[in-house]
Amino acid sequence: MTGQQDEPISEVIRQERTRLRNFIRARVDDPLDAEDILQEVFCELVVAYRLMKPLEQVGAWLFRVARNRITDRFRKKKPDASLDAPMNATEDGEFLYLEEMLPSPDAGPEAAYARNVLLQELEDALDELPKDQRYVFIAHEIEGRSFKDLASETGVSVNTLLSRKHYAVLHLRQRLQAIYDELEEV
Repeated sequence: MTGQQDEPISEVIRQERTRLRNFIRARVDDPLDAEDILQEVFCELVVAYRLMKPLEQVGAWLFRVARNRITDRFRKKKPDASLDAPMNATEDGEFLYLEEMLPSPDAGPEAAYARNVLLQELEDALDELPKDQRYVFIAHEIEGRSFKDLASETGVSVNTLLSRKHYAVLHLRQRLQAIYDELEEV
């Protein structure tokens, strides 16, 4: 009986495999990642079918799942901003790290508290930015990437990226001014 139950799944896989593989490979550089995504999509199809979930337009459903898996893969590979990531270089060519600009966690409870407050406020302020402004700010200021590289990666002009970063900086300055003033008093 299981063989008969799986026949519709096998038929869909035979019909859609080549088209779906080409769709994924056009969007994912690494062929091994593309194959992994293809397998994940087909596994989800099997699970959905066996759970008796009604799938009306199976082809469209497969491509939607593939698109979601591709997006998930890019999110996982995208380097997160971290305290260990170099920031812009100083005048003498040395890199500054966010870690070096924050109070040391070993400097006592007040410093540890100030550090946590600053990190949380920075994270909250970054989350408030529109996605495109947040991306260019983090990529340039925290990851140390050039506007030229960002422009070639995103297809957005350097001037637009500069403008987005400018608006992000204005927002962050305004948003973080109160916390800065408060910490200055202490």
